[in-house]
Amino acid sequence: MGGMPIAKLQEVLRRQGAAPTDSEVTIEQRRKGMEKTSFPVAGDIEVTPTKAAGMDAEWLSAPGADSEHAILYLHGGGYVIGSLVTHRALAGEISRAAKAKVLLVDYRLAPENPYPAAVEDGVAAYKWLLEQGYTAQKTAIAGDSAGGGLTAATLVALRDEGGPLPGAAVCISPWSDLTCSHETYQTRAEADPMIQQPGIADMAGAYLQGADAKSPTASPNYADLTGLPPLLIHVGDAEVLLGDSLDLHEKAKACGVDSTLEVWDEMIHVWHAFHPMLDEGKQAIEGIGVFLRDKWPG
Repeated sequence: MGGMPIAKLQEVLRRQGAAPTDSEVTIEQRRKGMEKTSFPVAGDIEVTPTKAAGMDAEWLSAPGADSEHAILYLHGGGYVIGSLVTHRALAGEISRAAKAKVLLVDYRLAPENPYPAAVEDGVAAYKWLLEQGYTAQKTAIAGDSAGGGLTAATLVALRDEGGPLPGAAVCISPWSDLTCSHETYQTRAEADPMIQQPGIADMAGAYLQGADAKSPTASPNYADLTGLPPLLIHVGDAEVLLGDSLDLHEKAKACGVDSTLEVWDEMIHVWHAFHPMLDEGKQAIEGIGVFLRDKWPG
């Protein structure tokens, strides 16, 4: 296929210092830095700014996207960074693969807006999506990293409210246990060029601000997941968050959820985001599209 080998990408990320360790770098600097290094959206993706439940948001629509199907996308960034700019390209490619419109929302970030602000925004955005006339079974919620954990947390909150749930959900390298205690933080530390325990624990502190890390909608690995829609969980074997995905999948299965776990050899945290240069990123996104189209009614 001609893309960059994963080992080369890992080398580049290590050289750039992708894992944030400098405590003197401000959150605002990290937010701007993430935007500067983000890939641009593909030229054929239609980007339409909107307001969703009061939040800045964008509709991403690839050519041929079915107007009856929609995905709410919750971006990653440890609940403290990330934006419409940083995840526009990935959301656009998910629209292409799923043949559906994607609603990317700019939910409130910590530390300015601590837990449960992000969960409240996820719930509000999904309800807004249904208010636009979409049938719940023809929608999905998806997200990466913190957004992957937020996807599961939003589903739990919606389930607890008794409202209609989407037809499926996708968690990409989900951060679903904010105790940051799984053994893979140690066993995968050398392999992971992007995340290390001290940095992500700082983000957890900024988001929780004293709240219990085991609260069901902070760390859905500790939630009752009964009644959730079919889940697809993607995780790389070379990331410290591997354990979060393993536990989320096992908990989901134990609660009777139709959960599919894919552990990709050698892949790093949210490798999907590197789709312009990484063949496996393209393949993983296409797999998400296949999963969603299979779970949605015609």
